[in-house]
Amino acid sequence: MTTRLALVTGGSGGIGSAICRRLASDGLTVLVGYLSSAERAATLAAELNGPSHRAVRVAVDDPASIDALAASIESDHGRLDVLVNCAGVTQPVAHDDLDGLTDETIDRIFATNWRGPFAAIRALRPALEKSVDPVIVNISSVAAVTGMGSNVAYCASKAALDSMTRSLGRALGPTIRVVSVSPGWVLGEYAARMSAEFIDVQRDATPLNRLATGDDVAAAVSAVVADLPFTTGAVIPVDGGRPLGRGSG
Repeated sequence: MTTRLALVTGGSGGIGSAICRRLASDGLTVLVGYLSSAERAATLAAELNGPSHRAVRVAVDDPASIDALAASIESDHGRLDVLVNCAGVTQPVAHDDLDGLTDETIDRIFATNWRGPFAAIRALRPALEKSVDPVIVNISSVAAVTGMGSNVAYCASKAALDSMTRSLGRALGPTIRVVSVSPGWVLGEYAARMSAEFIDVQRDATPLNRLATGDDVAAAVSAVVADLPFTTGAVIPVDGGRPLGRGSG
């Protein structure tokens, strides 16, 4: 049986690396997508369970970069089975600081968080259509639902990503499944920039009384790929019930 092939954009980051490790443990060959962390991505690829994993550079905000990678995947592998759109950017800006959220920041966030996944799907669609069971997983955020996040544009970009998931779940069916995995706060690189008091507030407001880990997100991605063959156009939360708040009333 031919080993299934997965591309994870943003694969060298905290959440992305957990996804790469889980998919490799599930028996897939993983292409670790990175933008600037070449050494980190190559080290991760070498550490993954099983052979043939490798790091590949892709700038998701540059359609030419995505097109070049798509051509390379078709030439080298002939198909792609799983695409995980995990690359993302943000910048803390208070929601009431309208002047602080500049046009440049808005454009950068949307170019990476929304246009990037769309461009990847557009370029890689032919390779995905050559798979027996192709699936696209978009890494979203609870911010898409709550409107609470690092800035207004970030929340909007993730809401747009979920909307795209629903649209493409319909448009690309029955051949390709498209699903969003939507974490709440994840203990990792970005959360490490926040104060301990802030993290405590987020944890205490979550019914399951903890924040997500990269492994929690990776487990959801694994389930979408392997265990949910009749799910598409859906948004799967990995947020501990955060939108519900916490309390008895």
